[in-house]
Amino acid sequence: MTEKAQIGVTGLAVMGRNLARNFARHGHTVAVHNRSYNRTKELVEEFGHEGTFLPAETAEEFVASLERPRRVLIMVKAGAPTDAVIEEFAPLLEEGDMLIDAGNAHFLDTRRREAALRERGLHFVGTGVSGGEEGALHGPSIMPGGSVESYQALGPLLEDIAAKADDGETCCVHVGPDGAGHFVKMVHNGIEYADMQLIAEAYDLLRRVGGHSPSEIADIFRVWNEGRLGSYLIEITAEVLKQTDADTGKPLVDVIVDQAEQKGTGRWTVQSALDLGVPVSGIAESVFARALSGGADVRASAAQAGLPGPSVTAGEHGGDLQADVEQALFASKIVAYAQGFQQIQAASKEYGWDVDPGAMAKIWRAGCIIRAKFLDFIKQAYDKSPELTTLLVDQYFLDAVSGAQDAWRRVVVTAAQQGIPAPGFASALAYYDGLRAERLPAALIQGQRDFFGAHTYRRVDKDGSFHTLWGTEERNEVTA
Repeated sequence: MTEKAQIGVTGLAVMGRNLARNFARHGHTVAVHNRSYNRTKELVEEFGHEGTFLPAETAEEFVASLERPRRVLIMVKAGAPTDAVIEEFAPLLEEGDMLIDAGNAHFLDTRRREAALRERGLHFVGTGVSGGEEGALHGPSIMPGGSVESYQALGPLLEDIAAKADDGETCCVHVGPDGAGHFVKMVHNGIEYADMQLIAEAYDLLRRVGGHSPSEIADIFRVWNEGRLGSYLIEITAEVLKQTDADTGKPLVDVIVDQAEQKGTGRWTVQSALDLGVPVSGIAESVFARALSGGADVRASAAQAGLPGPSVTAGEHGGDLQADVEQALFASKIVAYAQGFQQIQAASKEYGWDVDPGAMAKIWRAGCIIRAKFLDFIKQAYDKSPELTTLLVDQYFLDAVSGAQDAWRRVVVTAAQQGIPAPGFASALAYYDGLRAERLPAALIQGQRDFFGAHTYRRVDKDGSFHTLWGTEERNEVTA
């Protein structure tokens, strides 16, 4: 009898190739396919010793080599290329088979594809995969959506190849139906944007205010990585800052052009948050900061115009800069994660996904880019209170932010006084102050809206909606 594969991977660029190798290393027979057959042959020739691969030259041969229910994992570029692969393979599949999109697809595309394929009797599993090429090979964090039935057939394979946290738990869980997996991966990336921006601001302050060299800051980050800030991003930041450029002898960070690029997931996160009405200001500021860095022409014109900075009498930092920046970084990170988890909860309610936020924290503890020590505390917070409105009211995070508050404010003041952009730190602090404010100026905004547009307003002392005839003492009550 011809051997059948438990799973197939089509699209053998770095991520697809490494996922295929990961499955094979865990004892699964893997069908492999690529638009260019040369890439398929190269994979088998170079890594065939790692496990059992069934190379296929055509889509028909690829599908025929899979056991039922067929599991076809797609790893191609998001958008039209993914739709093209779906249309190539769907006609070859039978009822109960599944297509698994493991790319960075927009969750609304995933919802559309899942609904269309469901009508054809096929399962579509939008699956977030985080960890980059190394994670794909050695164990990523995996966030599959789709039906419960599809996860029963697919989940054991994904759990085999997923990262394992320090306590042995697998970093893979069924997130929810249709687009839930890709939505959670999108927000993961949005948090990643914010985290990276905050780390960059900490570096900038330590260098420009503290006068530390990149190598010295690398040592500071290594110390921080041993404490509550311990995370993959803090760890690699130290490595980046320690690197010397072979050509110039300068710190490599000084040779890299200061324009941060983006692939779009952070932008999607902000767009979705606007639709949901969730204030993810930390993530938004990180996206805008990248856009500002990439605006070379605008920045050049500003430099040419000589936009003035602060006076030379601007105040010095009023505390221990290194300790204060650590506090500000930790507090701001908490805010970014709190905003991201609030967005996940809002989307779960909007789309009927029933996502478990504690489970998301659990599967982000290893394998993924934002893996960090304090994700254990996030998991514990949601285990205690599954309906937690915001992480900032959990006792651990409340104490951490409260304890950081004075240092956090000193850092934001210093950045403003010395003309150093710190939008991440500042927006996180503004969000925190907005949450704790007894009363916000939104009352005035609502009054303005009623003035120019008769949009009505509500009162603090009685029920109903009201409209004032502005310029008089009269008002009309409008039934809600």
